[in-house]
Amino acid sequence: MTTKVLTAHIPLPLAEKVDHLATRRERSRGWVIKQALSAWVDQEEERERLTLEALGDVDAGRVIAHEAVQEWAESLSTEKPLPLPR
Repeated sequence: MTTKVLTAHIPLPLAEKVDHLATRRERSRGWVIKQALSAWVDQEEERERLTLEALGDVDAGRVIAHEAVQEWAESLSTEKPLPLPR
């Protein structure tokens, strides 16, 4: 796989944590950073996918009124909670 060097200024406490993790896992600092960056990118891509999906629901009118959700949430602490709003 072709690679590219990226440079970033990392706060010293965070850099020390990375070094500690690398030592504990007997891995290089670069390996730890690649793992963390890969996980973060995956998380952000999933967040974007879910946001676009939610916006599609809004555009299609598949929403629940705030008042209905509020009423349902408040009922959860009662003896007879309301069913989940649809």
